[in-house]
Amino acid sequence: MSLSTLSVTGVRNLQPVTLSLASHVNIFYGPNGSGKTSLLEAIHLLGLARSFRGLKLETLISHDQSSCTVFGQMGSDAAGADALGISRSRQGDMQIRINGQNIRTAALLAEKLPLQLINPDSFRLLEGGPKLRRQFLDWGVFHVEPRFLSIWQKLQQVLRQRNSWLRHGTLDPSLQAVWDRELATISDEMDGYRRAYIQALRPIFDRILGALIKLEGLTLSYSRGWDKDRPLQDVLAASLKRDRLLGYTQFGPQRADLRLRVGSHNALDTLSRGQQKLVVSALRIAQGYLLNEVRHGSCIYLIDDLPSELDKHHQNTLCRLLEQLHCQVFITCIDPTLLKTAWLPETPVSVFHVEHGHITQSHDPWS
Repeated sequence: MSLSTLSVTGVRNLQPVTLSLASHVNIFYGPNGSGKTSLLEAIHLLGLARSFRGLKLETLISHDQSSCTVFGQMGSDAAGADALGISRSRQGDMQIRINGQNIRTAALLAEKLPLQLINPDSFRLLEGGPKLRRQFLDWGVFHVEPRFLSIWQKLQQVLRQRNSWLRHGTLDPSLQAVWDRELATISDEMDGYRRAYIQALRPIFDRILGALIKLEGLTLSYSRGWDKDRPLQDVLAASLKRDRLLGYTQFGPQRADLRLRVGSHNALDTLSRGQQKLVVSALRIAQGYLLNEVRHGSCIYLIDDLPSELDKHHQNTLCRLLEQLHCQVFITCIDPTLLKTAWLPETPVSVFHVEHGHITQSHDPWS
């Protein structure tokens, strides 16, 4: 599934615009500050109800507007195609609509419009904390395992209750054991989903990475967040005194992490900046390939300023990998001619010029 129509109003410096998106590959070019990244931000807002450039609504919304709105039509106008819309106000109010119906949770948007972002900040996946890698992992599990969301929500609820008790409450040992049993049961189920996902992702990642760069000895592994040889309930009991001193639960799936190593060393300490970019790109493309096995062609890629992040050879290789996915791609750049040879001749490509917030389609894109 892909976006066939996109309408944006009130997002940063973009002028109100409605775009017809006939092609799978859509390139937006123009000088720095013209609004290219804001267009990707609008699509990100439509799919996840938030920006990738920070949480402040006052910077997301155009200075002369009280709110911003993004609307997207999925597929064609035929029956069964989804219409998605989101509006955010300066006061923090949010309205989500799917096929004309008000929706209370952004999870349904994310399900309808799976997005992968490759931009300078996405390379923090390696150098950032475990939370970023858990978000990456859980994005994938959410889109391939229908039961994951309800288990994730239950985990958050049980953790909030247990942590509140650790800080303020008093429970008799039998009631405390009931809570720990509940947490352990939920955690085992979540761990099973995550473990199965990584087992499916790992060979795809190895293949994609091999197409981009040869890195001997690089491995991807998963740490579940507690001792791999002990049941979580035993770990919780042993750490209870320390948990109460800290005021939170130290062990569990909320502490899970992905580990990338080269031999016995952390990949971050071994790889060059360029190699790190390729590893992260391979991870994100591999997720699209795995999702493709479940929901053909449904993942949409947002790639901000591709030529500045990767050299010509790796640009072309990445684009060919995306072509094989038959997914929709939105790419920003300053000079579109740098991407002219990145696609096969038969691949339909639409090119849009962005300047001072105005977006117009180029009829002679490679001139």
